[in-house]
Amino acid sequence: MTARHKGARGWKIWVAISILFLGLGINKQLDLQSAFTELGRTVAFQYGWYEQRESVQIEFIIFVTIVCAVAVVAFMMGARRSGPAAWFAILGTTLVIGFVLIRAASFHHIDRFIGQKILGFRWNWVLEMGGICVVLLASEWRRRTT
Repeated sequence: MTARHKGARGWKIWVAISILFLGLGINKQLDLQSAFTELGRTVAFQYGWYEQRESVQIEFIIFVTIVCAVAVVAFMMGARRSGPAAWFAILGTTLVIGFVLIRAASFHHIDRFIGQKILGFRWNWVLEMGGICVVLLASEWRRRTT
């Protein structure tokens, strides 16, 4: 198998991961999650269910968890014949998706957890930046081996 064919094997995974990270980057720059949270708060007040917001938050978290789990499974299925670099990238992507889930929860006890430190670094930084760095290392690994 030539290097060109070997590298072409997992290209769809890399495109999907790139699109996911592009979307997350746009979200981070525009702070869309804060706008979404404020919209939800406004709607909750307007329709009188603000006091029951915790059940809506839980339903939202369940929805986001299902979407993220489906994404991870889709990545894994798409990478089943790809090289180890693709699996490494999926590991990093999973860390970032985990961070997104934790941030989506935004309950006070979860916020306290991600604010705690491990080896001098906050958990939110470890999950987000750690995942991004793993994907970056995996992409460099793939670039050097194809």
